[in-house]
Amino acid sequence: MTESASFSTIYNMINLTRLNGDSFTLNAIYIEQVQSFPDTTLTLHNGKKLVVKESHEEVISLIKQFYQQVGLVGVQVEKEGDSS
Repeated sequence: MTESASFSTIYNMINLTRLNGDSFTLNAIYIEQVQSFPDTTLTLHNGKKLVVKESHEEVISLIKQFYQQVGLVGVQVEKEGDSS
């Protein structure tokens, strides 16, 4: 994960970095799409696009953490010996 990319448990938002190095905090609920062009581009529900330094995988991981923290997605735990 990049130095400034993180999940903020205080504000229940994700911290990201613009290509120019400026960091910002975003409520992940507003993210509609994550694409790589090759730069990672976020499309928000209002149509606005944000380009960030973080990789596609990093952004997805931060979004998953966000949804788990706010209780919108449960944590999946594999049982030992369960190969399904």
